[in-house]
Amino acid sequence: MSKLLHTPQITSTVQAHRKSFSATILLLSKTRAPRLPLLSSLHAKSVPLLRTPPSLSRANLSLTRPSGFVPPAAHRRSFSVRAFDDSAPAAETQKPEQEQETQKEQESRAKKDGDYPSGEFEFEEFGAWKKFGVKLKMLVAFPWERVKKGSVLTMKLRGQISDQLKSRFSSGLSLPQICENFIKAAYDPRISGIYLHIDSLNCGWGKVEEIRRHILNFKKSGKFIVGYVPTCREKEYYLACACEELYAPPSAYFSLYGLTVQASFVRGLFDKVGIEPQVERIGKYKSAGDQLMRKSMSEENCEMLTTILDNIYGSWIDEVSSTKGKKREDIENFINEGVFHVERLKKEGFITDTRYDDEVITMLKGKLGVQMDKNLPLVDYRRYSRVRKWTLGLSGGKDLIAVIRASGAISRVKSPTSLPSSSGVIAEQIIEKIRVVRESKKFKAAIIRIDSPGGDALASDLMWREIRLLAESKPVIASMVDVAASGGYYMAMGTPTIVAESLTLTGSIGVVSGKLNLGNLYEKIGFNKEIISRGKYAELLAAEQRPFRPDEAELFAKMADNAYKMFRDKAAFSRSMPVDKMEEVAQGRVWTGNDAASRGLVDAIGGFSRAIAIAKEKANIPQTNKVTLVELSRPSPSLPEILSGVGSSLVGVDTAMKELLRELTFAEGVQARMDGILYEGLEGASFANPILTMIKDYLSSL
Repeated sequence: MSKLLHTPQITSTVQAHRKSFSATILLLSKTRAPRLPLLSSLHAKSVPLLRTPPSLSRANLSLTRPSGFVPPAAHRRSFSVRAFDDSAPAAETQKPEQEQETQKEQESRAKKDGDYPSGEFEFEEFGAWKKFGVKLKMLVAFPWERVKKGSVLTMKLRGQISDQLKSRFSSGLSLPQICENFIKAAYDPRISGIYLHIDSLNCGWGKVEEIRRHILNFKKSGKFIVGYVPTCREKEYYLACACEELYAPPSAYFSLYGLTVQASFVRGLFDKVGIEPQVERIGKYKSAGDQLMRKSMSEENCEMLTTILDNIYGSWIDEVSSTKGKKREDIENFINEGVFHVERLKKEGFITDTRYDDEVITMLKGKLGVQMDKNLPLVDYRRYSRVRKWTLGLSGGKDLIAVIRASGAISRVKSPTSLPSSSGVIAEQIIEKIRVVRESKKFKAAIIRIDSPGGDALASDLMWREIRLLAESKPVIASMVDVAASGGYYMAMGTPTIVAESLTLTGSIGVVSGKLNLGNLYEKIGFNKEIISRGKYAELLAAEQRPFRPDEAELFAKMADNAYKMFRDKAAFSRSMPVDKMEEVAQGRVWTGNDAASRGLVDAIGGFSRAIAIAKEKANIPQTNKVTLVELSRPSPSLPEILSGVGSSLVGVDTAMKELLRELTFAEGVQARMDGILYEGLEGASFANPILTMIKDYLSSL
């Protein structure tokens, strides 16, 4: 079977440890995110890849806050579960002309972004009776929920941020818990304000947008929110400028110099070591193959990356200029000056003042009337995450909405070497949760929260079908985070309604198939491989020591073409779009959320709160009614997790090595992924050594 690779990689003789150096690879790349260079990884086996390509080293998001209401019945795609059933003849996938006309009518009536409810946060002051009830609940709260009145919530946003919930024994930051803390703090009478430390972030722009939205929402409560930035680039400043006040130490590192997009090419390296890539690319924007076959960027790849870069850069300029009350031209001129002096930033109004952390604490004492010889009452992110919403009178209503989170690379089954806390989308686990929601009458709707560059194509298809089955029984909304490309988009298109952030990376519907001919390399290193086979094409996926025969190359090309057409046609059907129109937006191209929405790949722009509002509308739940969100992906602490949370790492084994072992063991089958190099670029790893990064990405996809 072929494989959808997640990260771009360099193929090397390391593959000899697995699959007898079988270097054939079919990259069925469905989404190609435009950030760092896309190194399409060659696999040791033929692997159709559904993945996303190049990546932006640093990008930005634009905020869009649509609003409006429409009758619940207005926009609902009808899904036929039998469509694209493997057992159905090809002819059955062709719809009668009358049915096609009906689809066109549905498409013409489809809601536009502004027709969906916005889900915008509105702060409502509690009445006297509600306040009294909250005080009573606080009296009986657990000891770890006790917070001193007049406290300041402090959160340090640094490094990676996961969209998965974290147990109290897990390290790292959780986006759902960060956002929930903002909401709780807005209503908690014991919290006077928030002191937000923002340092080097290693997350995508979708998460940054979600957090920024909650900062702005928190300000509606009338409480203060103060930001502090010791190091600051575009992504950090995008968050920080939303704070009421922003401080930085005099020696802070500011580098607001603009954004870049990068692409790496390994053909020259391959030529030197004796590797001949044989690549069949379908989709003119499918640059995964370019990184193996070319030594420079193609015109199509350059066009795609330039468009994404322009979108991100323009969005960043617009939002910062709007927040700071400056003209767009002034912001651009400031960036082009290459300013790094913190005093200049203060003078231009980009920060409030230059102060050290202790000076900001002293300032907050004065703001809250705390004596200078006393400690400022602070409650940190981890402790405050344990405060229940019930304690603050924020419990939901009787209507239940299920939330299923799918974060990380997609695989079909769980590896025995992976820890319970390991990130990744395990199809069999997601399918189990989907079936629980479908069979239960207590859930009124479901939200599939997707933050995935893709992975195993078979796993993606199995989840797609289960999501479609679920959509036949109750409303299902897909909510995209940083990336929902290739296999990630494959999941999303199974839902009737897709919500994405403005700069979510999605799309990348394309296929690259190929293998690495390692014959010259083997000769150089003195390695020999001989194969005894039966069957004309038995060596198709095994003979990496020689190039394809003409008949093998023809078969390989047909396999790739078939994989692409299946992918494209399913996408067209799922989005109620003619195949020829889907072809125009497919071809391996990666889109930002805004561009995807204007081309019919996404329905609405917004975050999790908007997905909830749309789910309520679809389930005929009044927008004024509260709902209870049931997290089906809530983690359960395990002994390894507890030990890794208390100590540095379990028995000294690095997490990256554990993931590598997992990938080495379970990388079978076609992959629907976004390129790993691109994905790492989105997560802020663009300054790593490119060669080491490519090697690491390659090994992680074996």
